[in-house]
Amino acid sequence: MREIIIVIDWILFIYVAMSVAYLCFFAFLSLLKSSEPYPKSDKKSPILILFPAYKEDKVIESSVQSILTQDYPKEYFHIMIISDQMQETTIRRLSKLPLQILSIVNDRQTKANALQLAVSGIDKNAYEIVVILDADNSVEPDFLSRVNDAYQFGIYAMQAQRIAKNPQTDTALLDGASEAMNNSFFRKGQTRIGLSAALSGSGMAFDFGWFKEHILKVSTAGEDKELEVLLLKQGFYIDYLEKAIVYDEKIVDPKSFSRQRRRWLAAQFGALKQAIKEFPIAIINRNWDYCNKLFQWMMLPRVLLLGIISLLAFVFTIFHWPWSLKWWGLLLGLIIAFSIALPDELFDKRLKKALRKIPLLFFLMFINLFRLKGANRKFIHTRHGN
Repeated sequence: MREIIIVIDWILFIYVAMSVAYLCFFAFLSLLKSSEPYPKSDKKSPILILFPAYKEDKVIESSVQSILTQDYPKEYFHIMIISDQMQETTIRRLSKLPLQILSIVNDRQTKANALQLAVSGIDKNAYEIVVILDADNSVEPDFLSRVNDAYQFGIYAMQAQRIAKNPQTDTALLDGASEAMNNSFFRKGQTRIGLSAALSGSGMAFDFGWFKEHILKVSTAGEDKELEVLLLKQGFYIDYLEKAIVYDEKIVDPKSFSRQRRRWLAAQFGALKQAIKEFPIAIINRNWDYCNKLFQWMMLPRVLLLGIISLLAFVFTIFHWPWSLKWWGLLLGLIIAFSIALPDELFDKRLKKALRKIPLLFFLMFINLFRLKGANRKFIHTRHGN
């Protein structure tokens, strides 16, 4: 029995240690200076802005207002609200604004299906850029200008920087901190050495012709990951627009956090299951961007990493302390990676207090590992607004 425990311990340790080493490496890379922003361009491309909105009556209007105040010429962008089960009173108020409302019946209840319905009747030459925003997103006045500058430079897929806009609860603070660390690990750090940034579901922009053709191939609730696979297989580079700011409303309670992460976990493992089939071809073609993405999806979410490492370190300390030393070292490495990846301004007294919620969130995430069936096929709605 002792030998079996030793083997299991080392297999698990090697798997987790590879993830911690990966996070440390890209955390340090994120400290390097970015070459962005792109030079200002005099050419203005027509932009389509899509807002999928499923029962988002409380937040959609303020989000639209942030687009209407852009410094980008108004004749060069068009807003489309994809309304799914929003109230008539909300639709009447929105109809007074310079935008289009597309009311849909989304039987599959996925964002991908809503986007497919939105672009199906639009000529591929009508726009050059498409921007995807969530109904709770708001943006800085120069957002569209920065997207256009990158596009004119030759960047046809991009992810803006998402920042928490409502961290009024412990869960929201932790969710916002997680988003900020994602930006360091999977966007800033990646692009510093020429690898593609991870897409994040909103704050995304693409060449419209490419998007119109390829969104039809997306079939799950993990549309951002499916789009990543399609882009990387074709050799497209996804850049991170650190100066293009999108404010994103964060999850305010543990129950909603659990529901959202359940969908994210299902999307991650579902994408990995499909994409791993192309791994040998990616190796042969030296498509390191694609290989790197697969490794990211093999990693456990950071809350689970932190919880598993801490739990095993404590357990082995009690029962056989020499085995615990490597786990304590791993925990130290993970904390260092987190400390580097988290912006200094976010590490305040409120966040320190919010850390008490981590054991609960770890438990919820662990339970989600056994509740993934079907979560990737139907959108799991998380409520926004008070």
